[in-house]
Amino acid sequence: MKNGKKTASTRRPQRIELGQYIVADPQICHGRVTFKGTRVFVVDVLADVERGLSWDFITHRWGGGKISKGAIAEALHLSRTAWLKEDGRLSAQAGQVAMPKAA
Repeated sequence: MKNGKKTASTRRPQRIELGQYIVADPQICHGRVTFKGTRVFVVDVLADVERGLSWDFITHRWGGGKISKGAIAEALHLSRTAWLKEDGRLSAQAGQVAMPKAA
């Protein structure tokens, strides 16, 4: 830093398109993963799926239908592929994710 100013080598985080419906953008919700065009967190929708809520209910619960069933399916697909390879075996990065401890 020269004269208290940031240098040109300082890189700002960039928007990451994770799919057709999902994005991580530092300008939206501090970079948390959201559904495009919304401020709905993917993690919240996945929690609803985990609870067994119907996809019809979830699509209306979050933004009155702004989240489509296709968007939910994409979120599930991305989460699955983060853990598993095509053959069903654990992916390399799966071992890097810590599981929450049971209460």
